[in-house]
Amino acid sequence: MLTAAIYIPAAFAEIGGCFCFWAWMRLGRSALVLIPGGICLALFAWMLTFSPADNAGRAYAIYGGVYIAASLIWSWLVEGLPPDRWDMTGAAICLLGAAIILLGPRG
Repeated sequence: MLTAAIYIPAAFAEIGGCFCFWAWMRLGRSALVLIPGGICLALFAWMLTFSPADNAGRAYAIYGGVYIAASLIWSWLVEGLPPDRWDMTGAAICLLGAAIILLGPRG
């Protein structure tokens, strides 16, 4: 449960931060959106340091699966594009991979 409490908000902080840059460059929004974007990206990086993984690379690998699923949720809730069955299948596979990395027995 602690892992979800770290990775899920971290994912939405990163997506939100990146979306601010997207909005500026692709949607013609004011450069002022870069300020909350930068704050969100810093918050994302800070939150990831609380990962229970034993090293940064593994923390990022686990996060990758969560990021993919969160990106599809963002696309649906913020951009109005619901995921299709292929999106859902791919996200499930990625989350399974992240769980294997997180929970796999280590020697």
